Amino acid sequence: MQVIPAIDLLDGACVRLHKGDYDQATVYNDNPLSQAKAFADAGFTHIHVVDLNGAKQGEFVNLVHIQEMIHQLGLSVQTGGGIRRFEDAKRLLEAGLSKVICSSMAIQNEADWLRLVQEYPQQSILGLDLKEGQMAFGGWLETASEPPESMVVRMQHQGLQEVLCTDISKDGTLSGTNLDLYVQLKSSFPDLRWIASGGVSGASDLEALDHAGIDAVVVGKAYYEGYLSLEEMAYWNKDSM
Repeated sequence: MQVIPAIDLLDGACVRLHKGDYDQATVYNDNPLSQAKAFADAGFTHIHVVDLNGAKQGEFVNLVHIQEMIHQLGLSVQTGGGIRRFEDAKRLLEAGLSKVICSSMAIQNEADWLRLVQEYPQQSILGLDLKEGQMAFGGWLETASEPPESMVVRMQHQGLQEVLCTDISKDGTLSGTNLDLYVQLKSSFPDLRWIASGGVSGASDLEALDHAGIDAVVVGKAYYEGYLSLEEMAYWNKDSM
């Protein structure tokens, strides 16, 4: 399993939200580059960065900070937030991002999303953000009516290879991951690469996900709040793209 450290950017600072609530943002570091360097120094080569401004506003606001991480530290970065059109995603990939994560575009602009999946299959990640079983988008402020399994089936037929699934009810809560959800999804779609996100509370969660055969996990608040050390994260990390 690959462990992917997370950096959420809001107004140029590293923050974490509680259940996706922008009014419950905790600032952990006002220097994103120094935070990324800590991950790089611990041996991580790939990180997860979300532009929270972009997710809400539909514009990729914090690109300059991400490019610093790529060019100054040599990190591989997957990112999401503010990607609404094919041209947005293409711009980010051409700017040096290794992968882009799309949820709003997949739901609201399916034609552009399918074009992205077809032209960049190994660099396109479906952001499957679940709120009470429904797909959320637009900074987790709206939900779609289509069942998530239906969308995944359709996207897989078009070439989808990778999905990042976040249980919003768990995100930022340190209450443990929704292991049953990820096991069910992996069982239903074994040919897809699944990245778990939300609720990691300690090394036991990483161990359980690894033993369950989940491909990767994003770790954020558990690290920032001291529930997981970089050494523990590195122990469970089999860094594979």
